Amino acid sequence: MGAGSLERRVILGTAGHIDHGKTALVKALTGVDTDRLPEEKRRGITIDLGFAPLEIDGLGTIGIVDVPGHEAFVRTMLAGASGIDVALLVVAADEGVMPQTREHLEILSLLEIPSVVVALTKSDVVSEEWLTLAIDDVRALLSESSLNDSPIIAVSSVTGYGIGHLIEAIRDAFKSPKVNSRAKDDVFRMPVDRAFTIKGTGTVVTGTVWSGSIGRDATLTVFPPGRQLRVRGIQHHGAQEKAAEPGQRIALALANVDPADVRRGSVIVAAASWEPTSRIEAEITLSADAPAIGARSRLRFHLGTSDIGARITRPIKYSDENETRFFATVVLEEELLVRSGDRFVLRLPSPEQTIGGGRVLDPYPIRRRKHAPPITETVAERAQRLLVEAGADGLRVDQLPIRLGVSAREATRIVNLTNADHISSRLYDARFLESLANDIENAVRDHVENYPLEPGVKLETLRSVSRARDEVIDVIVDRLQKAGRIDVRQSVAIPAGWTPQLGDREQKLADSVMHEICASGNEPPAVPELEAKFGSGVPNLLRFLARRGDLVRVSDDRYYSPQSVEQMVARLRESMESSRVYTPAELREVLGVSRKYLIPFLEFCDVTGLTHRTAEGRSLGVELALERL
Repeated sequence: MGAGSLERRVILGTAGHIDHGKTALVKALTGVDTDRLPEEKRRGITIDLGFAPLEIDGLGTIGIVDVPGHEAFVRTMLAGASGIDVALLVVAADEGVMPQTREHLEILSLLEIPSVVVALTKSDVVSEEWLTLAIDDVRALLSESSLNDSPIIAVSSVTGYGIGHLIEAIRDAFKSPKVNSRAKDDVFRMPVDRAFTIKGTGTVVTGTVWSGSIGRDATLTVFPPGRQLRVRGIQHHGAQEKAAEPGQRIALALANVDPADVRRGSVIVAAASWEPTSRIEAEITLSADAPAIGARSRLRFHLGTSDIGARITRPIKYSDENETRFFATVVLEEELLVRSGDRFVLRLPSPEQTIGGGRVLDPYPIRRRKHAPPITETVAERAQRLLVEAGADGLRVDQLPIRLGVSAREATRIVNLTNADHISSRLYDARFLESLANDIENAVRDHVENYPLEPGVKLETLRSVSRARDEVIDVIVDRLQKAGRIDVRQSVAIPAGWTPQLGDREQKLADSVMHEICASGNEPPAVPELEAKFGSGVPNLLRFLARRGDLVRVSDDRYYSPQSVEQMVARLRESMESSRVYTPAELREVLGVSRKYLIPFLEFCDVTGLTHRTAEGRSLGVELALERL
């Protein structure tokens, strides 16, 4: 790296037709032969991904991913192309544009690779006139895509012709504003493109860090299978590093994981907020020549290094003018770690053909959406929409970077622009919470109007019947109470200032029940007897009269008038000596009641502290004993 240079964590990926010289060009640039497999050596073609470092003055060391060009290995090419920052499209001058040139360029466009440099290889074996025709051929191909301003550099990997100019073009491409730097403070994610075992080291995986950073001894999760592991070591271009940063090609030595549990297509993440999904919402663009796709059409879904089966359901066109661009739900045959903003490619499994691709809008969408979100929707607008759609479930704060596709810091800034209310670990739409508050207030009011004999609504009941989480209900109840809209007494909610009142019918019933109890003195009728005589409303009425102090609840099925209780307690107070234990028979003589009434009343006295029960009998309780002092 030259003096005064600024190293950028970036990846250059090759693309192009088989035998157009991609691997030879990488060797001319770096001195590294990326064909490492014996079969690649024997057949003379690239089969798997290859990797090499490239030192560029003023830029630093960048990683190169070399991909196969054969049509049978497009899925491998996709695994390598995902996550690159600049593409090096290789076209042989003696053959010009070929089928995989077109397909690879289409894939680069679908993945929205921001910048492409075209290397016109084997320029030393063609005439000047032929070279001009080849350049025109490539320029015509680029004009059909969004990459029509890409530089085209004629080179020769054999003679070294044009290699210096190619390096300059690569440097300019990486310094272009179109190639954004990746934030270190983002959530960590690295798709795995290779996994193997090294004796003395254990399981090693390689990949490109898509986002975030980690250090040695970090605890990560690999999915599948969703197992936690620890980073024992980090290598970048063969050198040991203390940390891995976004945009780097790295190798991780892992502890606590078997090599069989990690493969190409696995994804390694650091945050617990990542959750696998098998259903996403996406913006999809199909190729102009793509066949008709229905809900039963089996497709291959390529994202990162993953390649899984998928179906497209519930497509909604953005407009009638563009038949190939639409909003849809993608149902995956396997669960996958996906993030908003991720680019993917769709291919037919048979015959194998790239038919389109798109961008993930939401990895955890609602079901049965009727309308597509606006095609011009900003991240802030999407955050507000997700907030409204979440309703009672709310949005998990820790998942916002995944749902919005931005760093945690940026997610916080965006949420501050929305109508969000933070409760516990989730965000809720403030308008939803106000509506919920009105519903709770109305529910409390309706309850006391419909059930005037009850003390109000138990908070437990409000939580169980509400469509919101318990912690949300608790916050809303607290806010309503502080606003003077409801009162809460002993975990029971009532309208603010509400006093229970008996209607004419209930008051008439209360008078009759009270007369029956009072007239029976120390041996009042049981609740079932009163209910049989006066109707099913008696139990609620008795509880109401007890809360109001008109009756005393001695046991579950027996209520006394306060006067009778006072008289019976007075007899105990007068008759019981402080140091003596009384048997039930002796206390029955004191109170003058039958055993059916005696035992429930004595148990009432035990609970209230009037008496104290032991194995031998009962003595004066704390309350009566204090009166003697």
